[in-house]
Amino acid sequence: MSIAGMRVMGIDPGLTRCGLSVVQAGTGRTVHPIAVGVVRTPAEEDLARRLLRLSNAVEEWMDDYKPDVVALERVFERSNVSTVMNTAHASGVLMLAAARRGVEVYMYTPSEVKKSVSGNGRADKAQMTAMVTRILGLSSPPKPADAADALALAVCHCWRAPMHALINDR
Repeated sequence: MSIAGMRVMGIDPGLTRCGLSVVQAGTGRTVHPIAVGVVRTPAEEDLARRLLRLSNAVEEWMDDYKPDVVALERVFERSNVSTVMNTAHASGVLMLAAARRGVEVYMYTPSEVKKSVSGNGRADKAQMTAMVTRILGLSSPPKPADAADALALAVCHCWRAPMHALINDR
């Protein structure tokens, strides 16, 4: 099943820093970078205002780049409950933005992304950044790490999309 031409928006959710990327699937395992960036919200601002800033930025990206699907990092338990809650709030806003546009959301755990992109489900940030840089043919590594993570999510989905399509066609 061909996915060439599919536009994937990869999102590494976070309230303080949210990584955003858009890539386009080529033929085979080729993936072309379109855009990458990070949305930041001030920690001193109240939660509702921060979520609004995040929502506005993501909606602008979706309107500008018109993704076919969104690949979002699944929120997982960390030791800091407030960090998990803030990430979950951000993820909800991001999913809502996609749903408003009829864009399907696929969620991946960090280890799924690492395994897909590097072959190692325990790859560290440096390994992942190096792989993303090589896969996308970038002249320099994407920074900060949130941007590289967003690109990795998008690449992961491009490579897993044919499997999703086969399962959905059944």
